This record gives sequence, structure tokens and C-alpha cells, in this order.
Amino acid sequence: MSKKSKVQEMEENQQGQNMEDTTVENNPETVGENEQQDAEASAEQQLHDELAKEKDKFLRLFAEFENFKKRTSKERMELFKTAGQEVMLALLPVLDDFDRALKEISKSDDQELFKGVELINNKLRETLKSKGLKEIDVKEGDTFDPEVHDAITQIAAPNKKMKGKIIDVVEKGFMLGDKIIRHPKVVVGN
Repeated sequence: MSKKSKVQEMEENQQGQNMEDTTVENNPETVGENEQQDAEASAEQQLHDELAKEKDKFLRLFAEFENFKKRTSKERMELFKTAGQEVMLALLPVLDDFDRALKEISKSDDQELFKGVELINNKLRETLKSKGLKEIDVKEGDTFDPEVHDAITQIAAPNKKMKGKIIDVVEKGFMLGDKIIRHPKVVVGN
């Protein structure tokens, strides 16, 4: 029996090990732990993906906000420039009237009146100059530049040297900063 019992013991041991293997595989505690680990890994991956999405949304929103700030700042600067330009354009006829008035008053004998009007004219021009308004310097005999000058008419040139040159300045031109807000109106020799 001892031989049989050894063989039987070996078979029983083998069966016992097989039973333990199947019990470990089918054991609800072990299966639960594996599922729990898989669920945790899945949840962690899902959280990682959500974090990446939110990070991307944040970066896009931040970039959009920065663009908005730059755009509104630029628009504000343009608004200030154009608001100043509108006021300056409205005052240009007043400057023209001052020039005509000074021309007529200089013909009279009342020098005190001329000095008073001239002082007011100078004060107005200096104030506008401090705000960026500059008169475009145009003289008779200057070469006509269509980018700067506005030719209102052409007349026969008095001599060959005056062909294509400015013969008369009808209305002065002005710049606000680096931008021409009114082109000088000139008569050009033909």
C-alpha cells in the first residue's frame, strides 16, 4: 500500500494544486482586485484626457483674450487719432478765415487791430501745432507731387522753367502727425 499511497498522494497533491489555481482564478476577491485596478487605470486615463482638454481650452481662451486686448488697444488708439483728426479738420476753415482776415486787415491803417488778430491767430496755430497739426510747406516754383498736392487746374506756364511746377497755392495743406489730412490745392503750369 505504501506504493499506492505515494502515487495517490502525488495525484492528490496535483489535484489540490489544480484546485488552488482554479480557486485563485475564480476567487471573487482576486477578480475584484483586477477589475478595480483596471477601473482605476481607466479612470486615471479619463482624468488625464479631461485635464488635457481643459488645458487646451484654457490656452485657446487665454490666446483669444490676448488678441482681444491688442485689438481693442489698437482700436482705441485709432479712435483717439480719428477723433483728433475730425476736430482738426473742422478747425482748418477757421485757419483759412484767419489768413484771409489778416490779409484784409493788413491793408487798413489800423495796426492795433492787425496785431490783435495776429496774436489770436498765432495762439490758435501754436495750440494746434502742440496737438500734432503741421502746415505743409508749399511754395510757388516747387515741383508738383500728385501724392502730396491736389491740382485744381492747369494753366499755361509763363516760362519753360515753370512747366510741371506749382504756379499758385489756392489752399494750404495740413498734416496731423505723419498723415496728410488736407492736401494743398495748387495751380500747376502746363
